Amino acid sequence: MPTPRADGRQSDQLRPISFESGIAPHATGSVLVSFGATQVICAATIENNVPTWMKQQKVPGGWLTAEYSMLPYSTHDRKPREISKGKPDGRNIEIQRLIGRSLRAVLDLQKLGPNTLWIDCDVLQADGGTRTASITGAYLAARLAVQKLLDAKKISENPLVDSVAAVSAGIFGGQPLLDLNYPEDKDAEVDANIVMTGQGRFVEVQSSGEEATFTPEQLQSLLALAQSGLKELASLQASFLAKQLLQR
Repeated sequence: MPTPRADGRQSDQLRPISFESGIAPHATGSVLVSFGATQVICAATIENNVPTWMKQQKVPGGWLTAEYSMLPYSTHDRKPREISKGKPDGRNIEIQRLIGRSLRAVLDLQKLGPNTLWIDCDVLQADGGTRTASITGAYLAARLAVQKLLDAKKISENPLVDSVAAVSAGIFGGQPLLDLNYPEDKDAEVDANIVMTGQGRFVEVQSSGEEATFTPEQLQSLLALAQSGLKELASLQASFLAKQLLQR
């Protein structure tokens, strides 16, 4: 019999998920995404320009790039801003690259036209799974931003060919769990982050033992948990967008 989790969830249960649009009015599209107590502001801004390297190499189409940061008050102990430390945070760089790869996996850059889609993910409150919440919310912000381009007839086709979401899974106390909160993530023997499209294709699977190893069977159990959770997240994303786009 699986041991109940400290927050009362079952092993295969997501935390309460919510999306709130328009959180950053000056962005082209924005969403506040909540995975339980984890909250991330995801904003998408469209710039009618492309990076210099694309111009120099005469690469057609557009580009998407992402930035990620944790606000100083997002954790129990204040997290200094990068500028105050005088150097980039390696973890932030790793995560923003992951967000960018995840969104570009479902974006037809040719259909985007000569535009850059900037994705900014700022963690308002951290309780585990900030990178997975960022990817899940970033897709929604990007989709809302793209709709504005379509409405203004600046592009003729939706460049987002699929949805994308991400979720964590791990082994904590010997038990495979979905969507780890901070206490579970901090002490997990195995930690995984899985990114998947709405059509069920993997974009990225990150899995590592924390002073531990794991078997092929345990890896399969984590993937199965993640796939179940990601199908639910894709459904939640679709419902949210249907409501938002209907209101336009």
